[in-house]
Amino acid sequence: MRKIILSFAACLALAAYGQKPVQDTRAMDTFIDQLMGKMTLDEKIGQLNLSGGGVPGILSGSEGADETIRRGWLGATGGSELETFRKLQEIAVKESRLGIPLLFGLDVIHGYHTIFPIPLALSCSWDTTLIEQSARIAAIEASSNGVTWTYSPMVDIARDARWGRIAEGSGEDPWWGGKIAAAMVRGYQGDDLTKENTILSCLKHFALYGASEAGRDYNTVDMSRIKMFNEYFPPYKAAVEAGCATVMSSFNLVEAIPATGNRWLLTDLLRDQWGFNGFVVSDYNSIGEMTNHGLGDTQTVSALALHAGLDMDMMTNGYITTLKKSLEEGRVSQADIDQACRRVLEAKYKLGLFEDPYRYLDADRAKKNTFTDEHMNTARHIAGKSIVLLKNDKGLLPLRKTGTIAVVGPLADKKVELFGTWCGIDTAKSASVVQAVKEMVGNKARVIFAKGCNLTNEPMLAKASGLKVDPVENTRLVKEAVEQVKDADRIIAVMGEPNNWSGEACSRADISLPESQKELLRALLETGKPVVLVLANGRPLTLEWEDSQFSAIVEAWHGGSAAARGLVDVLFGDVNPSGKLTTTFPRSVGQIPLYYNAKKTGRPMNPDDHFTSKYLDITNDPLYPFGYGLSYTTFSYGDLQLDKTSVQGENGVLTASVQVTNTGKLEGEEVVQLYIGDPAASISRPMKELKNFQKISLKPGESRKVSFTITPEDLKFYNSALEYIWEPGLFNIYVGTNSRDVKSAQVTWNK
Repeated sequence: MRKIILSFAACLALAAYGQKPVQDTRAMDTFIDQLMGKMTLDEKIGQLNLSGGGVPGILSGSEGADETIRRGWLGATGGSELETFRKLQEIAVKESRLGIPLLFGLDVIHGYHTIFPIPLALSCSWDTTLIEQSARIAAIEASSNGVTWTYSPMVDIARDARWGRIAEGSGEDPWWGGKIAAAMVRGYQGDDLTKENTILSCLKHFALYGASEAGRDYNTVDMSRIKMFNEYFPPYKAAVEAGCATVMSSFNLVEAIPATGNRWLLTDLLRDQWGFNGFVVSDYNSIGEMTNHGLGDTQTVSALALHAGLDMDMMTNGYITTLKKSLEEGRVSQADIDQACRRVLEAKYKLGLFEDPYRYLDADRAKKNTFTDEHMNTARHIAGKSIVLLKNDKGLLPLRKTGTIAVVGPLADKKVELFGTWCGIDTAKSASVVQAVKEMVGNKARVIFAKGCNLTNEPMLAKASGLKVDPVENTRLVKEAVEQVKDADRIIAVMGEPNNWSGEACSRADISLPESQKELLRALLETGKPVVLVLANGRPLTLEWEDSQFSAIVEAWHGGSAAARGLVDVLFGDVNPSGKLTTTFPRSVGQIPLYYNAKKTGRPMNPDDHFTSKYLDITNDPLYPFGYGLSYTTFSYGDLQLDKTSVQGENGVLTASVQVTNTGKLEGEEVVQLYIGDPAASISRPMKELKNFQKISLKPGESRKVSFTITPEDLKFYNSALEYIWEPGLFNIYVGTNSRDVKSAQVTWNK
């Protein structure tokens, strides 16, 4: 253990008890009891303060931040510089009265220095092993650079592509979202938080944030509890069951009370029902923003949040400036403050920070573990696995490494724009798509580049992303591109969104490609040359025109540090695409929210009956359904076989099987998906729900019998009394290549 210098009181505590493994809760309780017995009220409240500076009105500036730590008024802070972390930790350990170490938090959302595809793209890999591996590498890099706590995973169910933060989550399905949430927690935290390469995970945003009205960030949310429990809560619960150490409250209302001050949500549900035993932190200033929701002044909402079960205040400074007064006035109790303080101290104990406050502050380890070639190779592999082939009607893909290849588009020569939201950016080991194509073909083919157009000429969108509006220039760029590609045999058109069009506070009312980009695409089509449309974006887009015009469309998402190289692996066939969509692509923004697991209507669409649930101008169907994704080979499914048509009781087991055959000429992977429908129940149920899948690899001509075991656990739901049950009756079993194209059979399940 590295030699450290602690205050006298902290030395006494460690000498008396030492730090035992986290499993020894009695030792932890005894240690914290003694430590808290020495803490003043101000020091206890200080542990509940997460800030980046001083305390307004008392201490300010950088010197104020240092003095805040010396007085024991800060429990955690943010940042990303190891040297800064060490300086602050030394002040906390050596210069504060009790030497209590700080937590250092950071939004490590899809990688620390090595950046992986955005979480929405990761989910399209349908591979929890790869997803967990991405989180494990992120934890190794972050922990080597002083970070002890990540504000991730973000597990909000999102059904509205206008919402920018759809990029940060895993799509629309609660079952799959839960599997990914658990995998991310395991990746960050490992199996022992005292290991120096693990960090605290933070489940966010609790709860329902992805259902903000109109897809507008920070907007209100309102839904029934049945909808909460059946459709939105499962990923949060899965993360809690996986052992996530912390939870972050969301900005929105939950039953007209802000989540940050909602006792039913943070205590009755999260702690009492689900058994969560870590600490809860507010989102950035979400305590203060309860005033805007109409709940009272800073003192009032701070007391409300503490009583609700919110342990740490991020950036409002409400706790540190008002809780002492609220205690004197009887608005909060000493027990409330002590309980919150204990939870924060327990997290620090579990990380081993009382044993060695500098365990995460090793410059040599940082150099060794950060941005390694091995990590970049993994990022490239995962980027390729996350790509979804949307269309390949004429077999244009994979491309040949011969002739003249034109790479065109406003994102074709960019690196940073392919990384995605919420990440630190180092392009030293990255490539643009043009560069990656040149690397791939070497001297076997000629590669030419043309920018072709501006990202957008829409004034508000351009202003929001720091771009200029110049339609005249756009027309000139289009003409130049047409001239430059005249000798090309094939064209790769790289279109979509820059990285700052999705993520927090990046909602878009129109999720189509901007007209400036469509102007270029129309001109490329007029050349008559084969065009592969590549999309780099952070959300589903409306692509009905593009789908009708282009024979090859690739959804590459924002793929991180290795985005371009992962993409060319797919374009040239080194990787056969196997990604499948985890969010529905609508035909029109007017269809939103649109998701596969919708409930039935009393008047289902009938084109021959006017008085049914439909649009006058478009079909109800999505452009690309949940679970959709193509391969360079083809797969056929035999009839769905059930081992019985009637099953009995709680212990009954059903086996559903289907023969899957690779009918193409290449080896490929297929995600075989199992859905279940409950057509008659005590409440209206979704038409179908994802319950399992298997990702298999088949050689050309190879067949495999894929079997799923189904039990009553797969039939359960929350009824109108919020009881988690299953009901006997008829069930529809579906197996297929996506949520739309399935084979089906029925079974009766009796009590």
